[in-house]
Order: sequence, then C-alpha cells, then structure tokens
Amino acid sequence: MTHIHPWHLRQAARVITLGGLIAYPTEAVYGLGCHPLNLEAVLRLLALKQRPMTKGLILIADRIERLQPYIGRLSKPSMARIQQSWPGPATWLIPAADSVPNWLTGQYATLAVRVTDHPIAAALCHAAGTPLVSTSANISQHPPARNPLQVRLRCGTDVDLIVHGETGGLKRPTPIKDARSGHIFRA
Repeated sequence: MTHIHPWHLRQAARVITLGGLIAYPTEAVYGLGCHPLNLEAVLRLLALKQRPMTKGLILIADRIERLQPYIGRLSKPSMARIQQSWPGPATWLIPAADSVPNWLTGQYATLAVRVTDHPIAAALCHAAGTPLVSTSANISQHPPARNPLQVRLRCGTDVDLIVHGETGGLKRPTPIKDARSGHIFRA
C-alpha cells in the first residue's frame, strides 16, 4: 500500500498537530516523526530513541516551500544542485536559519533536510501543513524498523500512531551530503 486512506491521513495530521509521535514508512525504513517546533514532542522522540539532542535531526517535507523558514543563506549553485535532487531520496545538510531551535540542529549550524518522494511521507507533511522530524524507528544503534510490527516491537506504546504502508524499497537510509562542500556524511 503506497497510499493512505484520507481518514487515516486526517488522524495522523491531528496527532502531529497535538504534539504526538507517529511512525510512518519512508524511502528505506519506518520513520519516527513529530512536529519540528514542538519541543515536548521532540524530547519524547529523543528519549524513545535514546538519542542525544546534540546529534541533530532530519526534517522532511512534501515541497521545498515548507522548508524555506528553516533554511539559512545558501549560494544559488548549491540551491540549484539540491533542487535537482528533489523530490527524492537525497538528504542535504544546509545552513540553518537563525530562528531554527537547537533541538533540531543539535551542536551544528546546519540542518538536515529532504523533500521526500515517498507518497505516504509526503502526504503526511501536506496534511499536517508542516515538515516532519524524520528519524529511523528504533533505539539508537539498533536495527531500524521496516514494517509496523517491528515499530511496535522496537518502540512499544511510546508511539501514538503507526501509519501503515510500504517503505520505498531502498536498502539503506537516504544519503546525507553537505550542500556547500559536497562532502558525503552518509552514503
């Protein structure tokens, strides 16, 4: 199932808006997500993953315009290179806007962002009207979940809603590249 029923989509958007945590299919694995500007939701997500805030998080969106408030200054050639890869399974480290909270950037001045082409992940961002935090559904350093049952086994009842669907079929999480230098952080 690569699409989501409208009722389930509205339910997921409501959970996101109210500060809940959702699990949903992405390009390679199931992701954990929440509203990026809801500190309580992000802290719950980090606690569930046992992930330090200093590492930073990835934001996904259905279109680049949703990410604009989070993006700082970037050269036109760098932005053109990014836009050529989107929508798609390419995550970029970009300078964060001054207003981006440190619970998203961690110890860095950059933010990891992606315009996803996964139909369910994109539909969730569209329905909620916001980018989503997107990190693998697992405890840090453990294998990521690839289906709803694995999400439940790895995350227990700490996830408020699991959105069912197929992942995009990638064998590994999306590559992460620095938009300014082209350095690959995750292949």
